[in-house]
Amino acid sequence: MRLLLAPMEGLLDDVLRAVLSRIGGYDCAVSEFARVSGSVLPHRCFRRIVPELDHGSRAVGGMPVRVQLLGSDPAAMAENAAQLAMLAPAAVDLNFGCPAPTVNRHRGGAILLDEPELLHRIAHAVRSALPGDMLLTAKMRLGVADKGRALECAQALAGGGASEIVVHARTKLEGYRPPAHWEWVGRIADVVSVPVVANGEVWTVEDWQRCRAVSGAADVMLGRGAVTDPFLARRIRDGQGDDEAVRAAEWSRLEPLIAEFRDRVVAKVAAHHAPGRIKQWLNMLRRRYVEAEALYQSIRPLKTLTEIDRVLLALRILPEPVRLAA
Repeated sequence: MRLLLAPMEGLLDDVLRAVLSRIGGYDCAVSEFARVSGSVLPHRCFRRIVPELDHGSRAVGGMPVRVQLLGSDPAAMAENAAQLAMLAPAAVDLNFGCPAPTVNRHRGGAILLDEPELLHRIAHAVRSALPGDMLLTAKMRLGVADKGRALECAQALAGGGASEIVVHARTKLEGYRPPAHWEWVGRIADVVSVPVVANGEVWTVEDWQRCRAVSGAADVMLGRGAVTDPFLARRIRDGQGDDEAVRAAEWSRLEPLIAEFRDRVVAKVAAHHAPGRIKQWLNMLRRRYVEAEALYQSIRPLKTLTEIDRVLLALRILPEPVRLAA
């Protein structure tokens, strides 16, 4: 069985991938999407989204990173895939899963699931543009408003050359509302000859077990569950139980990684944007850790990085000496 780390626009970028890769447990990750329109993106655009391309397409902890493309024009997607291939990504992934209205209005992501023939043309064009030994994968939902064409879409992608399909087991209109319809992953796997990966609503080891049982899929992609519970993949791998002692031990290991996350955020974004990124992850971590709840409430009203750093220093999450931001 494999565990894949999902793309999450605006959240699971190279900064958080680095932290989760250090913890380990993942076979690979998929990046946020590079938006393809009418022009060929320069190499710097791909590198900005996926700086791991400069390090063998691997995150800090060694996790391979696939690069995702999003668009609706087969020719433009093929041209950009050929450009991307020069940077030797671990694989190229096609996004037919994003439900964001802004993306969908511009004919990207899940909105294309009403057009399986277009999915086939995109997959075929991109596959033809890539070196023969470079893996092409795709991520899809179960449809736009209903699931009536889910099997047809999966067949279109596999027939077009996708060697693996990740299925987020909800429609576009269902967004991220539970439940995820894992049984549809199995139905899709029955009609295509390529590996199918289950995705959606896996927050715990028990969810992972049920997802595999219901879907019949050996492989699972983790998204929000991985962000709120950074050790989830590790516990799945190790067959480890879960209780308060486990959570306390995890938090001790997580504290220096929160400091690393803070440092990577500061290196990547302007100082006035850093507090938002730090709060964003801590807000999600409090679903699992009582310590994260307390820390989040402490920094929630703070506006500047200097104020947040003082709290992190007082709790010994940041090592001393640290130079406080201006």
